Order: sequence, then C-alpha cells, then structure tokens
Amino acid sequence: MAVVLAISPARENPLPQLEILGHQVNNIGFDPAQLVSAPRHDVTVLDCRTDLANAKSIARILLAAHWSRPLILVVTESSLAAVNADWGLTDFVFDSATLGEVDVRIRLATSANQKFVEQAELDSGLSIDEQSYTAKISGRTLDLTFKEFELLRYLNENPNRVFTREQLLSEVWGYDYFGGTRTVDVHVRRLRAKLGEYESLIGTVRNVGYRLDPQGNASE
Repeated sequence: MAVVLAISPARENPLPQLEILGHQVNNIGFDPAQLVSAPRHDVTVLDCRTDLANAKSIARILLAAHWSRPLILVVTESSLAAVNADWGLTDFVFDSATLGEVDVRIRLATSANQKFVEQAELDSGLSIDEQSYTAKISGRTLDLTFKEFELLRYLNENPNRVFTREQLLSEVWGYDYFGGTRTVDVHVRRLRAKLGEYESLIGTVRNVGYRLDPQGNASE
C-alpha cells in the first residue's frame, strides 16, 4: 500500500476512498511552510475542489521545488476546466471516482515514480538495496553507517530535488533529534569522501542545502 500526502485547505483527506483501500494518508494544509516538514510519502494528492487559486499556487511551488513524488489532483467537473500542464500534474481523479479507479491511478503513479528513481540510479551509477541496507556506486560497495545510508537513500529517492538542512534533519534523523543542522553537513562530507570520484553526485545549492544530481554536475 502507498503512503499518501494529502494537501487540502481544510487539512482533510479529499479522497476517503484511499483509506478504504488501506493506503496511509497524511494530511497537511495549504500553508507552504508545511511542505518543508511534510512526512515521507509515495504520492501527493492535491485538493482542487474548492480553492483553485491557492491549489495552483501550491502546485507551482511543488514544481519549482522539483518535487519528485507523483502529483495527483482531486477535481470536480467544474474545477477541471482550470487544470492544464502548468500545474505539473502526473494525473487527476474526480472526487466521486470509484474505489477501483482510485486504486489503479495510485498504483500507476507510484509505479511510474519507481521507474523514474531506477532511471536516476542508472544515470548516476548508484544502486540502493533497501533490504540489505547496502549501496553501490558503479559496482563498488560503499562502507556506510546507518545514517549515511539513510541520507543517501533519501536523496536518491528524490533526485534533483533541493532539500534544506532542516528538511534532511527532520526526514533522516527525526523530529526528536536534538542535534543541530551541522550534523547534516558532517554526514554529507563523509558521504562525499566515500563516494570518491563520484562525490559530485551530492551537490551543494548555495544558501539552501543539498541535492542528489544523477548527472554529477558541479555544485552551485
């Protein structure tokens, strides 16, 4: 089953069908600040049923942030006319959709995203095995600590997306971690050392944070 991030003005699940199908749904509001601390998820569902202007603003923020998770818009027949490619959507679904339709759209979106991540791994030469907690670069096994592995895995799941140090600290170390953001810098430095000639895979975006660049371009 998928973990779904539902973004709605009322901070509610716009697709009750998801919970009936057994998917885990985490709800946040339209406040862009909540996106920074959004929990880990497989697919994003954006409520476009009532507040179209703010829904489009959120969609544009996701697009500008290189949000790598699939984006599914929940629409009504009247709101559908306002939707176009500028939203950066993966798919849309009517709020009245059947259980079967919602299920297949979620499965197709998550499957497409997995292929995207796999292609990024091919482009970078990086291979992540979540079952054995091992990572390889061009066939060479990396000697990583658990947190180094988790950090690399999270960056790899979201190729080209820029994360602040605060976001990475929240996602990899958790909200209950009391260390400062320097912890992220230290682990990135260690990861780069272990990547060796491939250290440029982890790019620094000045005054913002870090991203995994499958093409290994120079840091900004």
